[in-house]
Amino acid sequence: MDDLDRRILTVLQKNNRLSFAELAELVDSSAASCMRRVNKLRSTGVIVADISLVDPKVLGKSLTVVVTVELDRDRLDFVEDFKRAMQAAKEVTQCYMVTGDADFVLIVAVEDVDAFDVFVKKKLFINPNVRKFKTMITLDCVKLDPRITV
Repeated sequence: MDDLDRRILTVLQKNNRLSFAELAELVDSSAASCMRRVNKLRSTGVIVADISLVDPKVLGKSLTVVVTVELDRDRLDFVEDFKRAMQAAKEVTQCYMVTGDADFVLIVAVEDVDAFDVFVKKKLFINPNVRKFKTMITLDCVKLDPRITV
């Protein structure tokens, strides 16, 4: 990856809806070169998705909760089962397997405390491998920036 690829990625992380001509103007290159490079960045897995970020509050998900989860056993099959369960849980917007006191950190977006209570009962309490979990209700989103410095 060279400097032009890095400039392209920086611009695309801010706005991936630009035409190749617009992108080329912003990175000081040609549209054809930008198209080839973007296609290569996608095919090699550098760019993993082109997505739209949605404000959860607009969709009625006004409560965001950070949850740390500690599993009871460290067997690989239990870990994989938990990963699959969190991937399938529509309330979980992010799930990280982590080091330290917890095994996983979840970001959960729901309508309200009642909806979070339902999530906890159906996804955490019911799972026999969850030893304990801790929750932190967010008060304010100070920064939400999915961009990676390139």
